[in-house]
Amino acid sequence: MMTITDITEISKAKVKVCIDHNETFALYKSELRTYCINKDEEISGELYHKLMDEVLLKRAKLRCMNLLKSRDYTEYQLRTKLKQGLYPDSIIEDAVAYVISFGYVNDIAYAKSYIAYAGNTRSRKQIETALLGKGISKGDIAQAYEQCTESESLACEEEIIRKLLVKKHYDGASAAYEERQKMIGFLYRKGFSLDKIYKALGQTDF
Repeated sequence: MMTITDITEISKAKVKVCIDHNETFALYKSELRTYCINKDEEISGELYHKLMDEVLLKRAKLRCMNLLKSRDYTEYQLRTKLKQGLYPDSIIEDAVAYVISFGYVNDIAYAKSYIAYAGNTRSRKQIETALLGKGISKGDIAQAYEQCTESESLACEEEIIRKLLVKKHYDGASAAYEERQKMIGFLYRKGFSLDKIYKALGQTDF
């Protein structure tokens, strides 16, 4: 048997339930009444598993599906959303595995889509940093780049740099040394390598 050691209100409709001063999860107040859950009282293993398998897991799966209706999420982003909802780790893993099994979440596909969207305006380093921040692994990012084909029209980084130079109204023919160095610093901070920056600047004739 386990003991309900604390019940804390987190909203008008929901509470945080703590078992044995350790595991926590959220329930609706109406569910406390339905399952006769009270602070300092014991909870049977049967009821515990019912809450996990029939209540929380079902709710976590539905939460994932509803989130994915509006936009794509990475595995990490979904786990973060569920963790914010106080779902137990085991429930989070099962719910995310559920949507992955149907192909609703695919980190490599997400990365490919992001690369196709940003690949013509940002450096690879910028894109990789952004994808890592979304919880996508370096391996999945590398695989996504490998799978990106010419049909997705990814511009080479020198071409992206030249577009940025045009946008910045940089005239390579008349630029002073200080202006050139300032532009090099700007491009370097954007994540472009120095060799590609120098190559693009050398090929630019405005």
